[in-house]
Amino acid sequence: MAHSLIIFWHRRDLRVTDNAGLTAAREASPKIVGVFCLDPNILQRDDIAPARMAYMIGSLQELEQSYAELGSRLLIIREDPAKGIPGLAAALGAKAVYWNLDVEPYSNKRDRTVSQALKEKGIKVKNFWDQLLHPPGAVSTGNGRPYTVYTPFWKNWSRKVKSEPLPSIPKCEMVMNLDWAIDTSPIPVVPLPSAKELGFVWEKPLILEPGEKAAFAQLDAFCNVGVFEYNDLRNFPGLNGTSRLSPALKFGTVGIRNVWNRSTIAWEESRSDESRLGVRTWQQELAWRDFYQSVMYYFPELADGPYREAWKNFPWDNNPEHFQAWCEGRTGFPLVDAAMRQLNETAWMHNRCRMIVASVLTKDLIIDWRWGEKYFMQKLIDGDLSANNGGWQWSASSGMDPKPIRMFNPATQARKFDRDAEYICEWLPELSGVNPEYLITGKIPVEERDRCGYPDPIVDRGKNQRLFKELYKRQKEEIVEQKEIG
Repeated sequence: MAHSLIIFWHRRDLRVTDNAGLTAAREASPKIVGVFCLDPNILQRDDIAPARMAYMIGSLQELEQSYAELGSRLLIIREDPAKGIPGLAAALGAKAVYWNLDVEPYSNKRDRTVSQALKEKGIKVKNFWDQLLHPPGAVSTGNGRPYTVYTPFWKNWSRKVKSEPLPSIPKCEMVMNLDWAIDTSPIPVVPLPSAKELGFVWEKPLILEPGEKAAFAQLDAFCNVGVFEYNDLRNFPGLNGTSRLSPALKFGTVGIRNVWNRSTIAWEESRSDESRLGVRTWQQELAWRDFYQSVMYYFPELADGPYREAWKNFPWDNNPEHFQAWCEGRTGFPLVDAAMRQLNETAWMHNRCRMIVASVLTKDLIIDWRWGEKYFMQKLIDGDLSANNGGWQWSASSGMDPKPIRMFNPATQARKFDRDAEYICEWLPELSGVNPEYLITGKIPVEERDRCGYPDPIVDRGKNQRLFKELYKRQKEEIVEQKEIG
């Protein structure tokens, strides 16, 4: 019996193990061909990080090899998906195209267009949820609405049964005349380009090696040791206390079901309350990931603006010189500048520091959070719309967090989490000879600043925070007045 060809369209699932859509495709037919589309609508954006592209290309290189080992091919096209996916599927004689769904507004719009074009050609479409432990709609309030606050979401989410990991797909059956179909296709299949060939240059080390093998090795290493100390160490930016799996989760080089399964094994292996607390705290971070993606799915307007009404017309100062100083790590606040230098040099920043620098940008410099959100996306190896947007709106107080005004004091944070200023000195080596007490408080004597060439604080934080609170108060009052009038 002849089997029909199925195309599997890879996007944020660059692996062959624990892949819901790919597993379903292989169960339906042994004739599977993978496709990845270099989408110009994404590549031409102005918020694409070179390191992120380097990680993606490296992961695709390994995925090509995985397909070869399975007896199949991963085809690369560089075309608008609305034209490229249906055109290639028709040229190859595919009976169906499978893919895993995404929550982002552009992805949803693109997928609807591609799906319609395929159906018009008589090609079946099958979609799956793969990148979340519980897809949108699976965790909802008592009246069936999506959650807008994390804590009740977590309580419901944590009680639900999680799916088991899926194995790697079996060997595939060779597709006859595939090369001829590719050669005659109106949609050209291209060799996988380098990130540099796509216009993105990143020549420094990556915090995680690309690909499925490295991601799984990192997961294994973290769950064997680090997860048990996660609650104690995760807030110290100078320590290697986090999983470093965020790039893998962004591009799906590791399956989320495998991640959860390893966390449950670690829970079962825990021998103390402290180690169990480490595992549970990390599991809560995985729930945050599901929460932010669910929020983006149901409230796509968040991609462009704030959730809270008081922030929709907030009178930001938006001083361009202050913003540039923040970007370059020249604010005069040591912990903030160290974090920004880490971001610029490694394409990654510790999560505690992400909250601190976001708070300073919005509450102290009074600069629109969207400026910072975009800068992060331009730099981060793990830049993800849902997580980045959610984190920025949480820090700016414009999102769904029930505590509207939260401010991080860099000095307080440094005293708690970098008390010997080791992290600060690692990324601001010019300050390595300065008394750590000066560095964690930020009260560096003028002569020391001059000797090191380190700038004075660019704003008076106390003064600006009072201004910020006054601006926020006025905004709320104006909203109340408008509601009373209208």
